[in-house]
Amino acid sequence: MDVRDVARTAVELLDEGGLRALTVRAVAFRLEVAPASLYSRVTSVDDLYDLALDDALGRDTGLQEALEQAGLHALMLAYYRHLVRHPWACQVIAMRAPRGPNHLRLSERMCVLLAERGATDPLSDAYALSNFVIGSATTTPTAGHERDAPVDSEIAPLYASLHAAHTVDTETIIEAGLDALLHR
Repeated sequence: MDVRDVARTAVELLDEGGLRALTVRAVAFRLEVAPASLYSRVTSVDDLYDLALDDALGRDTGLQEALEQAGLHALMLAYYRHLVRHPWACQVIAMRAPRGPNHLRLSERMCVLLAERGATDPLSDAYALSNFVIGSATTTPTAGHERDAPVDSEIAPLYASLHAAHTVDTETIIEAGLDALLHR
């Protein structure tokens, strides 16, 4: 058993059952080792979150291709799609800043692309883009329920009329948001 096995197992557990499914004991059971032997590789469940977060990002071929070849808009869209496939990742990022090598490569690429665009503060702009993408990915699962949520037209008449005519397509919404953020 090496750290990559632990990371992949952690991703599997998170993908299957969310944050509550990931424990040192669950990883050990899946790897058919004693929990005590895992502690030679990790010190806590937080280490498992970090390993899973970075492993999932590094094994996402679409995102890796976007890191190598895409512009900023396509890179952020690939990151959004990655987070939608791994909804637990948004929760983990909300608890702890990702600092694994794959996340550092993503952050570096975002900053480089923003600097090339002439951003005066590429790091702040990267944070803004990341926060938009993470927030959008977090709310994507609720988009299907948006049509079912009634809007009181007496309180919000314009919003109610717009809501009644709007089709919720999360990809279109994220693309429009990225366009707005990147073309200011």
